[in-house]
This record gives sequence, C-alpha cells and structure tokens, in this order.
Amino acid sequence: MVGTNHKRGSHDEGPMRSGEDGSTSVLEQTKPAGFYRQHILLSDAQHEGMSLTDTFLYNHDLKPVEQKRRLWSAFNFVCFWTADSINLNNFQVAATGLQLGLTWWQCWLSIWIGYFLAGTLVVLTSRIGSHYHISFPVVIRSSFGIFFSLWPVLNRVMLAVIWYSVQCFVSVGPVSVALKAIFGKDLEQRIPSHINNPNLTTYQLICFLIFWTFSFPFLLVSPHKIRHLFTVKAVIVPIASIAMLFWVLSKSDWQIELGSLTGSTPVRTSVGWAFVRSTMTCLANFATLIINLPDFARFAKTRRSALWSQLISIPLLFSVTSLVGLLTNAAGYKIFAVNYWSPMEVIERILETHYTAATRAGAFFIAVAFMLAQLGTNICANSLAAGTDMTALLPRFINIRRGSIICAILAWCICPWNLMSSSSRFTETLSAYAIFLSTIGGVMIADYYLVRRGSLKLTHLYSAKPSSYYMYGTKFGINFRALAAYAVGIAPCMPGFIASVADNVTIPKWLMRVYYLNYWVGFGLAFVVYTALSYVNPPKGIPMRKFLTERGWYEKWAEVEDFEEEWLGRAHTPSVLLDQVSSDTSLGSLRDKKV
Repeated sequence: MVGTNHKRGSHDEGPMRSGEDGSTSVLEQTKPAGFYRQHILLSDAQHEGMSLTDTFLYNHDLKPVEQKRRLWSAFNFVCFWTADSINLNNFQVAATGLQLGLTWWQCWLSIWIGYFLAGTLVVLTSRIGSHYHISFPVVIRSSFGIFFSLWPVLNRVMLAVIWYSVQCFVSVGPVSVALKAIFGKDLEQRIPSHINNPNLTTYQLICFLIFWTFSFPFLLVSPHKIRHLFTVKAVIVPIASIAMLFWVLSKSDWQIELGSLTGSTPVRTSVGWAFVRSTMTCLANFATLIINLPDFARFAKTRRSALWSQLISIPLLFSVTSLVGLLTNAAGYKIFAVNYWSPMEVIERILETHYTAATRAGAFFIAVAFMLAQLGTNICANSLAAGTDMTALLPRFINIRRGSIICAILAWCICPWNLMSSSSRFTETLSAYAIFLSTIGGVMIADYYLVRRGSLKLTHLYSAKPSSYYMYGTKFGINFRALAAYAVGIAPCMPGFIASVADNVTIPKWLMRVYYLNYWVGFGLAFVVYTALSYVNPPKGIPMRKFLTERGWYEKWAEVEDFEEEWLGRAHTPSVLLDQVSSDTSLGSLRDKKV
C-alpha cells in the first residue's frame, strides 16, 4: 500500500492510528475530551481530533459495510417489500385513479405498469449499493461530485422529513378507529376542538401524537437489525388486509361497483390522461425509494440477494395489495354510495353504523395492524433515509439514530394536515417528490451504467484531494455535467407544478400534460443530458472514453474488510504520489479488469 508510513506534515495530519513503527496516532495524542463532548455532542467518540472534512468523508455510518454486517438475504428483501407494500399510503395512491374517474380494473392496470417500472429502477440503483456496499450519500458522490453531492442529499433529507410527517398524519385514520372501538363511536364529538384550522381538529392532533409516540422507540434500532420488524409486519398485515377486504365484501353482499365511482363516465381523452396520472403517481410514490435503496442494499449478503427478490416482488406485491384497497373502496361504494379515498374510512363508517361487540373487535385489530403497517413504511422509506443522509451533512454530530430522531421532531413543523386536505393535494405532494428526485435518479443511473460501466474507485469516493476522480478537477468537488442535467430535468415540470398549487395561475394544457408525465420527463431529460455531456467531455477515471460505442463491463464485488486501513493510508499520502498512483491505475488497468 502506497504511503502508509510516509512522514506527514501539519497540513496532512488526521485520524491516523498507531503505525507499524510504534508511532502514536493523532487521536491517541489528543487528550480525552469532556463527557459531554465525547458522549453527547459528538456522534462518535472517534471523531474527536478529526478534521471537519475527514468526518464528512468517512465515518461509521458512511463507510462500506463489512461482511459481518451484510445480513440481508433475498428472503429479507421480499419481507421488506411485503411489509412496505401494505400500508394506507399505497391504498390511497391506488385510489387516486378512482378519484380521477377510472374504474377499478383500469386503476389496477395502471398500477401494474407503474410498479413494474418502479421495480426496474429500484433494482438498477440498489445494485450499486449491494456490489460496493455503500449508501446513497456515498454513491451519489460519483455522479454529482464529492461536495456537490450534498445538494441531492439535502433534497432527500427535506423530502424524507416531509413524507415522514405525512405518513404520521395518514396514520391518524387507524388510530382513530382503534380509539373509537374502545371508547365509543362518538369519541370525536366528545372532544371539543380548539384549533383554528379547517384541516385539523383537536381529536386528530391527539391521534397524530399517539402514533408519533408509538413510532419513536423504533427509531433507536440500528438499520441492520430493523429487518425483524419487516418480517413481523410481513406476517401480520397481509392477514389483516385480507380480513378487511372480506369483511367489507360481506357487508356489501359480495358486490362491488364495476364502473366509475365518481358518478359520471369521463370522456375517452380524460380517461387516457387519468390513466397516465395514475401510473405516474405509482412511480412518484417510489421516488425516494428508487434513489435511497443503496442504504438497504449495502447490507445484501450476496450479489443476487437484492436482484430477483426485488424485480419480481415489487410489481407483484404492490399490485396485489393495491387490488385489496381498490376492491375495498369499490365494495364500500356499494354500501354507502360514497367514493372513499382510504379503506380505513370504509372501516370507520362500518364501525359507526354497526357498533356491536364483534364489529368493535374486528375494527380494533385491523386498525392496530395498519398502525404497524404505517410504522414499518415510515421507518424504511423516511426516518432511516433522513437519518442516513444527515450523517453525510453533519457526521461529527449526527449518526443514523440521531438523524431519525431529528426527522421525527421536525415532522411537527411540516403541518401535514394541510398537505393531506384532499386527494388532489396529496397527488400534488407526490408530484413534487417526483420532480426533484427523478432527475437525481436519471443522473445516478446514467453515470453508473453508461458512463462508468459499473466501475467505481472506493478510495476516491472518500477523498477530497485534487487527484480524486470525483472532485472532477474543481476545488469544490462539483460535476457540472450533473448540475446541468439536474436543472434541465426539473425545468419543464415547474410551470405545471406551480399551476397545480396556485389557484390564480393558468398555463397551456400541453404544459400541464408535461407535468402529468413528471417522473419520466425529469428522469429522461437528466439521463440524456448527463450522458451527452459526459460523452462530449469525458470525466476522469472512466474505463472507456467512447462509452456509447465500445463494449465492456467493469463492475466488481468489492472487498472492504481492510478498507479503513487502506483509506487511512491513502487519505494522508501526499497528492503528488496519489497522482502517480491514479495515472498508473487509469484506463489501461481498468480495461485489464474487464468482466
């Protein structure tokens, strides 16, 4: 290994350990800090004595996952998606098409298409994490640059916090049903509302607080152990979902509404665009998961653990569970002649109209099961995502656990009741997700699969030296190709987004239809622009310059057991030596490693 025992000047000093010559490290020479600083202020005592840049580049939560922590098998990924597929949010996503005038079978067809596309993109991004054992904040450095990667990370932190808050408010439904089953169907009327907000009552706020408190202890569990929660959820919640469907069907005399639930038949053009919007809503529902799957895939046991288990299970599980929600709503329409948005609203209406001991017991257990469903979804898709990303923003002070707690606290500031006041407002929230995250996914996939052909240099991903491939020859570590692709991908959808949230703004119909295609417009434009710019001006360190015309695949299953020692040696080797090493391991050696 180059430069492990090289004499370091004051500029290069950092968190070196004891050398082979018996010299002590900077950390060992540092006097112990106070208890508050070591155990409360700092996220890891090892950060004491490290520079801000060092802790940003490398810490326990960001380092490649060693073999002993890679515990997720294909079965665990199937359980993960089984758990994530059954929740009220997915039922509401499925019901979006019903609200737009589609029939249940038209909705279901659009859902199959949407989740098949989502599953394909999930497999593409999770492969990066599983083969190199790194999380999204590290993966994104390869395409956006060492320091510019903070921008997509910050984007995802903000959106994860917003969505954590929204999911907590969605959970008000099952909490309310459980409380009414115990304390009476008129419980909400007995609690006077003192909140001056048309979208929120005191009773709803109490339900929000109950679910938020119920979720909090689970935020303290480490990511590689939380898989057991998904296993439990994967057993309990499907049983509750099937029970809910058959219960509602029995109340409707086993009949469902086969036509539109809006009371009118939309014209063919409206049906076509409603179908498109329903499909795009499914993709938007996966906007965060598509880019953050490396956070979980890095724990994969083998090369194939995160492949077929996800490619098959995502469209299958999400489509089947969505069908449960669609049929429940269609049966509920037969009973009450109301186009309900969430199946939990149907259960609550049944509880209020048939308040018997059996109905109370059934409603209570279904409600508790869906509280568990919401819990699992909120952790896997939001709190862990926010926590992992916050470790990249402030690693000296925040680890995944602290980041998850901060996410939960910030959820109160979002006021999700205003975002969830109607199904159309809910769709707008999902569309905002799609606009900003689809472009990140487009750049990420184009960079790995076309430009780099699966080749990543791990030590360079954790280095801010000028010789690092991912500093892109700039002082601030910015890949301007990614910046341009990101901006071009966002721009076409912004007029439609503004018009959808502002009542006094009108735009041409064709611009609104571009907005309806938000995910593919953002993803496709970012993918094409990034690929074109990288072809015209190839970045340093790619295995082939004519990557659009040449063949080759350079991905590898990374061995990272000794990565920390390798990084420590490289991080404190003078740049002049690293430049020589980089030139020796450039295009020629990468070609020799072609697989």
